[in-house]
Amino acid sequence: MSTRNIGDVILDVQNISLRFGGVKALTDISFNVREHEVRAIIGPNGAGKSSMLNCINGVYEPQEGSITFRGQNFSHMSSRQVAEMGIARTFQNLALFKGMSVIDNIMSGRNLRMKTNIFQQAIRGFGWSAAEREESEHREFVEKIIDFLEIQPFRKTPVGRLPYGLQKRVDLGRALAMEPQVLLLDEPMAGMNVEEKQDMSRFILDVNDEYGTTVVLIEHDMSVVMDISDRVVVLDYGKKIGDGTPGEVRGNADVISAYLGTSR
Repeated sequence: MSTRNIGDVILDVQNISLRFGGVKALTDISFNVREHEVRAIIGPNGAGKSSMLNCINGVYEPQEGSITFRGQNFSHMSSRQVAEMGIARTFQNLALFKGMSVIDNIMSGRNLRMKTNIFQQAIRGFGWSAAEREESEHREFVEKIIDFLEIQPFRKTPVGRLPYGLQKRVDLGRALAMEPQVLLLDEPMAGMNVEEKQDMSRFILDVNDEYGTTVVLIEHDMSVVMDISDRVVVLDYGKKIGDGTPGEVRGNADVISAYLGTSR
């Protein structure tokens, strides 16, 4: 667990319930996220973790409850509106453009930040246009992310040719390109070997430290969760069964029974 300077509540989830027909995916879930912390959401498969992230970033609209970001309720906003507010998301199943280069994939994360319109982009080539100036500035920002994530040798490589662990890093870079205040990571280390997990853990902590980004992550590897998280919320069958520091969650009898199996 870290000793970061954690701030006030930045994201507040209150009494969220989500149903698909007669199936309850989430039931009366409440928790908050403090500025600059790493907040983990854990639980068995089917516990409702990804559904919770989908509610936070506007993919799903919960039937009950509220989600507040910096005092503004956004339970009924689209994914784009949520992103514009400053919440970015990576997905468990990579949604990268496999035929495009690393730099172009990360550049796609800058779309929300681009101000020039279609007409201005169409006149590129006729002198130093506003669109060209803007693209140059965005590419400079993206190059810094590439350096930060230590993927310089692959900047022009099609993403589909990269090992899985590096593709995950590119996905993280694309989310960072949005300059989020809160970064939602859905199983960022799924399918990785031990060394790749160590690298990703380091990058997540560096993102939190150097960019000042608040991180909310879903992760199955308990050793990773316990090492890098400030607080952990535990879901089981769509209900919250635990919430606290890694040490508190590790000693929670309900959590041990439902997920951890045995105390560590």
